Amino acid sequence: MVEGLIGRKIAMTQVFDEAGAAVPCTVLQAGPCVVVQKKEKARDGYEAVQLGLVDPGRAGKVGKPARGHFDKANLPPARRLKEFRLLPGSEAPAVGDRVIVGLFKAKDRVDVIGVSKGKGFQGVMKRHHFRGGAASHGSMFHRAPGSIGSSAYPSRTFRGMRMGGRMGGDVVTVKNLEVLRVDGENNLLVVRGAVPGARGAYLAIRRSRAPIRVRQVQPQAAPKAGAKAAAKKRA
Repeated sequence: MVEGLIGRKIAMTQVFDEAGAAVPCTVLQAGPCVVVQKKEKARDGYEAVQLGLVDPGRAGKVGKPARGHFDKANLPPARRLKEFRLLPGSEAPAVGDRVIVGLFKAKDRVDVIGVSKGKGFQGVMKRHHFRGGAASHGSMFHRAPGSIGSSAYPSRTFRGMRMGGRMGGDVVTVKNLEVLRVDGENNLLVVRGAVPGARGAYLAIRRSRAPIRVRQVQPQAAPKAGAKAAAKKRA
């Protein structure tokens, strides 16, 4: 069985849980996908499958190398291709098999990978969350970055100095999102929280690899008899 599939971001909305609280969530179109190629350990050095998103009417122009790749699998061209690992102890699907949203179920945990929204050139306050200078009393320092290096020694700007620049457009992985609902008829997946990208952005949805960390609360020791008496006296 494959650990994930390709999808698209539809929109954000909210659902209500059993207690009546509003839960922010994102609706994803997950698949359907088709297996285009199998990666074998003897030939490629690892085991995985290459999936293509079934997106009618959006294949576009395909060059000769890509055309030969799809013709070898006897499949129509797909707009998006992505490799996914196989779950431990599971068999790899055959070329041409479909992978649908039924791969997931409610209460599962997934990782969503996508490209964040591009913000263009931004200053240090928006890009790095600088506090900024005073806004009154004759201050002339508001949104400037301040000093970026020394003048005497070492007389250079260090690599990685936080300054203004291009913001967004990065590959972002949001981990351990809870699956709230699965709609197999419409290939829809509802996950708790936000995912990267704008509406219509292509995403990779896979089973979460990071374990869920449960915070352990240390039991507090009972106060001593003398401490209780001292507290009463102070009260």
